[in-house]
Amino acid sequence: MSVDMSERYYSKKGIGMRLSNPLELAAMAIAVTLAATPAHATPGDLYVTNSGDNTIEKFTPGGLGSVFASTGLNAPFGLAFDSSGNLFAANLGNNTIEKFTPGGLGSVFASTGLDIPTGLAFDSAGNLFVANAGNNTIEKFTPGGLGSVFASTGLNGPEGLAFDSSGNLFAANFRGSTIEKFTPGGVGSVFATGLGSPTGLAFDSSGNLFVASGGDNTIEKFTPGGLGSVFASTGLNEPFGLAFDSSGNLFVAKFRRCHDREVHPGWG
Repeated sequence: MSVDMSERYYSKKGIGMRLSNPLELAAMAIAVTLAATPAHATPGDLYVTNSGDNTIEKFTPGGLGSVFASTGLNAPFGLAFDSSGNLFAANLGNNTIEKFTPGGLGSVFASTGLDIPTGLAFDSAGNLFVANAGNNTIEKFTPGGLGSVFASTGLNGPEGLAFDSSGNLFAANFRGSTIEKFTPGGVGSVFATGLGSPTGLAFDSSGNLFVASGGDNTIEKFTPGGLGSVFASTGLNEPFGLAFDSSGNLFVAKFRRCHDREVHPGWG
């Protein structure tokens, strides 16, 4: 079964059909634990959402995989860790956000104000931001779960979210092929254009923004000033989720290939 990247989930009536093959929709998004605290998973562990079989997989730095969670998930998509090591997952299939303790115990964190939730990101205050691809908004949830609309303009199929070190929120517009930048107060502006169906976002330690450009099978790199260049263009097939480890290696989740690719610093 081939998947049309331009319509793979925006039609709610088509979700069941498009998520019926776990081999087509594996490795949708990834998150890496970096902090060495008792509450966190082992530093460097990689977590991957398998939307096709409704699981979250965990991989050690050596590549050993195991199922971290398999309950409370319905087409899981974006992932994000809070400062206590709890893992949050966007359930695209039933418009909820699931919260998992470091031990894997799950509960529903949010079930209102969501419309095809995709990307997730936490700010420094512990607020969770959710990209709503279905209604072109970004929802903000306090640590206690109180939700409100953070942004509703300049968005066109938002997916990946990422914060820079100044607290600005960046959103990948999948359908608009742009990157939108929002100040902490919610004022938006276009940061980058001309991308091929961008999805995952990640910042390196120098403040450069990396973008998975699934439509043209590349990883784009943008300086803090917005200067773009191709970072990687080989070995990629519909790249999706992105995450850096503490050594500066970039991990890329492929949309259909069901495995992750490690891209080392300086690779092109």
